[in-house]
Parts: sequence; structure tokens; C-alpha cells
Amino acid sequence: MLSELENNFSVLEKKILHLYKKFKNLSENHAETAAELRKLREEYAEEKRRNQRLGEENKELKLYSAVSGNAEHNRLMKNHINRLVKEIDMCVSELQNTGL
Repeated sequence: MLSELENNFSVLEKKILHLYKKFKNLSENHAETAAELRKLREEYAEEKRRNQRLGEENKELKLYSAVSGNAEHNRLMKNHINRLVKEIDMCVSELQNTGL
């Protein structure tokens, strides 16, 4: 009976050690994955900023092209001017509503 208990204890101890090793490996993998995720999020944010910057540059180039007389971008220029006029009209009406 005692040797059977010792044997069961030994088996249980081996299983616990095996589970502890697995847990340690999983913890290390989790830490590595978390670090990689942080790095990828930073790269994503940087690419997103770069993409926005390029979009703004593209918009500016089209606007400059329209201003320089490029017939292809005349419509863009007209739309831009119309938006600016509407914005100015809104500002003027707000000033009139506030009594200034």
C-alpha cells in the first residue's frame, strides 16, 4: 500500500513538472507574441500616418495642378472653391447670428 502511494505520488510529481514546463513555455510564447503585437501595432500606426500624409500630398498636388490650368483638374478646383465659399458663408451667417 505504501509503495503504491509512493508510486502514485511520483507519477503525480512528474505530471506536475511536465505541466509546469508547458506553462513556462506558454508564458514565454505569450511574452514574445505580445512584444511582436506591440511592434506590429507601431508599424501599422506609422504606415497609417504615412498613408494619410501621402493622401494629403496627393490632394495638394491635384489642387496645384488645377490652379496651374490643367484642364483635367478644373472640376476639382471648382469644387474646392465652392466648398470654401460655403464655409465662408457659414462663418458670415454665424457672425450675423451672434450680433457681431
